[in-house]
Amino acid sequence: MGSTPDLGPPPRRITVDVAQVRRLIAEQFPEWAGLPVRPVAESGWDNRTFRLGEGMVARLPSAAEYALAVDKEQRWLPVLAPRLPLPVPIPLAKGKPGAGYPFSWSVHRWLDGEPAGAGGISDPVRFALDLAGFLVALRNADAADGPQPGKHNWFRGGTLRTFDPLAERALTALDGEIDVRSARDLWKSALDVPWDGVDRWFHGDVAPGNLLLAGGRLAAVIDFGTCGVGDPSCDLAIAWTLLTADGREAFRERLSADSPEWERGRGWALWKTLVTCARTRGRADDEAVNARRVLAGILALR
Repeated sequence: MGSTPDLGPPPRRITVDVAQVRRLIAEQFPEWAGLPVRPVAESGWDNRTFRLGEGMVARLPSAAEYALAVDKEQRWLPVLAPRLPLPVPIPLAKGKPGAGYPFSWSVHRWLDGEPAGAGGISDPVRFALDLAGFLVALRNADAADGPQPGKHNWFRGGTLRTFDPLAERALTALDGEIDVRSARDLWKSALDVPWDGVDRWFHGDVAPGNLLLAGGRLAAVIDFGTCGVGDPSCDLAIAWTLLTADGREAFRERLSADSPEWERGRGWALWKTLVTCARTRGRADDEAVNARRVLAGILALR
């Protein structure tokens, strides 16, 4: 990218209820009209998610910007899935606007599992190796004609400089509460680390909620709304946000991540964590406490 993209204003999110989803299903997929519809407890931010029967899930984007990912997932998930060592969502149908809902939407195959959390992972090193193996396979998929960074994935795969305004606003808000000088130095350093320019596939949001566990093992990877081709270092943020020290070392070795990629990955972890810390200022709930813990770990590993 020749210039730094502008993220633009925050998306204007909408709500979707069960009755609306039932109407959409009945109108567009009458063969599924008799199946029960119920909201998923941890629905996510970009999509309103509903179980459709026992084997499917309806994903309805919560804003126009998030709806840009629908065609991408429909096009590329069936191509990527056979090349990956773990299950990923498979689109079964594409819906269109209707019943008062304004965007395209999808029906995917449901994947069982519990969102990853430190307490649910039975072997942290094994988990890290399994995740790295998945990302290696994803990176090795043919990137020709793949989706370049853009608004469809909030410029994942592009320059970290896109997120400089977010990082700086968070640093200003956190002044006096964290070691802002060290955090800013680390952030500025990450901004200057070059990328080799070779396009590779990435997931774009490798986060605990998108990594499913079964029996303590990594069992599936979901939500490819931010996937694309470009610089895959955005997928490394998980090394600081979830993995243990031993897991992080195994993860890096399995990925063969060199120092520049590793530093860019830490930059991704840093800006995201700073934003969460700023958003949760004054709170003492799990999200706030975890964000401060992650930030302390990122800064300690300089």
